[in-house]
Amino acid sequence: MNGPEDMLLGFAEALRVSGVPVTPDRGQAFCRAVSLAGLGDQSAVYWSGRATLCASRDDVDRYDTVFAAWFASDRPTGGIRREQQPRRVLRPDLAGGRQGEAAEVTEYARAVASEAEVLRHRDVADLDATERRLLDRLLDRLVVRPPTRTSPRLHAHRRGRLDAGRTLREQLRRAGEPGPLRHRRRGRRPRRVVLLVDVSGSMEPYADHLLRLAHRMVQAAPTTTEVLTMGTRLTRVTGALRRRDGDAALRAAGLTVPDWSGGTRLGEMLRAFLDRHGQRGMARGAVVVVFSDGWERGDPLLLGEQVARLRRMAHRLVWVNPHRGKAGYLPVQGGIVAVLPYVDELLAGHSLATFEELLEVVRRA
Repeated sequence: MNGPEDMLLGFAEALRVSGVPVTPDRGQAFCRAVSLAGLGDQSAVYWSGRATLCASRDDVDRYDTVFAAWFASDRPTGGIRREQQPRRVLRPDLAGGRQGEAAEVTEYARAVASEAEVLRHRDVADLDATERRLLDRLLDRLVVRPPTRTSPRLHAHRRGRLDAGRTLREQLRRAGEPGPLRHRRRGRRPRRVVLLVDVSGSMEPYADHLLRLAHRMVQAAPTTTEVLTMGTRLTRVTGALRRRDGDAALRAAGLTVPDWSGGTRLGEMLRAFLDRHGQRGMARGAVVVVFSDGWERGDPLLLGEQVARLRRMAHRLVWVNPHRGKAGYLPVQGGIVAVLPYVDELLAGHSLATFEELLEVVRRA
């Protein structure tokens, strides 16, 4: 820690990783409150944090525990100094247990952030069980901004085309006296997003995390996001992923999908999707994202035909291949070769950083 503010923000970060929902705004408010109350008064620091960092009564117990560990009794009491001894920080048990249960470890809170940053670029398939659980928590905090489209309806706005009717009515209310001009413009409406997730054997190392990503997208736009899995059959799991808790949603999806880690014939699955759902409007005008490595057991020509058919219906078609971001990868598989002429984007999908890139591509679509 290089100074008082770093120490205070480190304490806020320790609170966040222990389960208290500390936002950056709250962290800055905490620093401002301490600067007014005085750094040398530990009681003032305590109550400044209680007032700015705790959002509910449930946070107070965790706050007290982390505060006691962070501002340990063996610290100097005359103020917060630039050079200090390593402190004991509470960190959640990433190997399991309820969120908020913490184990004391000798480590700076900044090391937790550094670990998360390294994890962002790791291949999901190479993570151990503890790292996967941490990645799940990072996925649950992803910020998702759904895409929008122009609405055909016009709405009142301070700029845009002249609204002659409203302007005239305004002048009539003024008994003919000139008044302000009224305008209107087209609004924005959410655009439908359809996620097709390959859950065949070759996609097994990625399927759970892709569905957790799908859960975040469903939570952001529950009425305009659809999720289906492709294995030996096509399964709609949107309802299961509408559950608020990520772990419960994935358990429900697992009970819904009968063909985990089996084979898949992508061409036949896409044809089934288009016959059952595409013609009814689910894919029409939507951003369609296909998560698959492109290993096709069936006829690649059929896959190419169905992807071309899907592209004609969709507003934008994005294909996410977990192997796309790996060194030395070349799109030479029969399935990928068949679909490349019809996709708008071919993205990697093997790490948290590539998931964030995908979310940005979908937002801009």
